[in-house]
Amino acid sequence: MKPSNELTQAIEMLETRNAFQDDAIEQLNRELTIHQGQIAELKQQLALLANRIKENTPDQQGKDEVEPPPPHY
Repeated sequence: MKPSNELTQAIEMLETRNAFQDDAIEQLNRELTIHQGQIAELKQQLALLANRIKENTPDQQGKDEVEPPPPHY
């Protein structure tokens, strides 16, 4: 068995590692939250752009004119 001093040091080392890991997890969680917000905003902007493009694109189905095929050279 290990002496009491070695066990105490081992426990302190584990507690220190645990504190660093908790801090790293919290930092990653904050970054993830920021990125999720940015992704949601980008999705909303993309949907707006898609709607604008759809509104500004002429409807091809209702067009009576048929464009002739390009000439072959």
